[in-house]
Amino acid sequence: MNGHRTQNATSDWTTERMPRLQGATIVVTGANSGIGLEAARVFAAKGAHVVFAVRDVKKGRDAAAAVYGSTEVRHLELADLDSVRAFAAGWTGGIHVLVNNAGVMVPPLGHTKDGFELQFGINHLGHFALTNLLLPHITGRIVTVASNAHRSGAIDFDDLNWATRRYGGGAGGYEQSKLANLLFSVELQRRLAASGSSVISTAAHPGMASTNLMSSSESAIMTVFAKVVVRLFAQDAAAGALPTLFAATADIPGGSYAGPAGKREMSGAPVLVGRSRAAADPLIAARLWAASEDLTGVRYPDARVASTP
Repeated sequence: MNGHRTQNATSDWTTERMPRLQGATIVVTGANSGIGLEAARVFAAKGAHVVFAVRDVKKGRDAAAAVYGSTEVRHLELADLDSVRAFAAGWTGGIHVLVNNAGVMVPPLGHTKDGFELQFGINHLGHFALTNLLLPHITGRIVTVASNAHRSGAIDFDDLNWATRRYGGGAGGYEQSKLANLLFSVELQRRLAASGSSVISTAAHPGMASTNLMSSSESAIMTVFAKVVVRLFAQDAAAGALPTLFAATADIPGGSYAGPAGKREMSGAPVLVGRSRAAADPLIAARLWAASEDLTGVRYPDARVASTP
């Protein structure tokens, strides 16, 4: 699963082109619903043992019970770094793929247990800490789920947690967190390559998919958007999961970003797609990484990470 040829010449990729995953262990955060659940369903059908890393264990168990194949549910609260550390400390054995999928979108201004703005804390910092803590176990790749909303985002290093900026409906916070996801994937790939690891970092976005991601929003406008526009024009969650599955298993190079092939990358079969200039800036990526280490107290492992046998 770590090939370096680009599988992007056509937009006809389907799950039929995925390899068998017998013997692979795949961790999916937020796997109890939406594209996380649909990705987990396909991974399990292909033979992988899928770990549902979820905040609500009961919901996770209910979701896993409806998936055919080998599954397991473990508690993970990305809004609490103690929970992230406990999840990683309790891990033994290898992880073939880590899918950083869980997220929140445009909630009211709130903070994680550690005091971070909710979207930046969950979508970026929680996954940043989780990935680095699990990295010695990872043998294949790390997939980080981003969004085309990153194109409108900016990283305000003077106010990452929205202490002084006007939060409004939270869209700016979501855009910042999704830009952070892509910058994280870029710097992670640079570090993996520099260490000589065969593990790779990729990213994906689902386009417009009908999921419950906006369920945390209290904005009337966003609620109408979710219930009307998204449901009229969006693809379903199973189609939205395809870029994640592609990024996790296709023969693509590290640093790749997958999304739908259709107009404005809203829907369609997965292909490699572009990103904003800011999302590819190595200096911003390195600065964000350093800030994230300072905020979480979690650093890139000193020891060389595991590589695929």
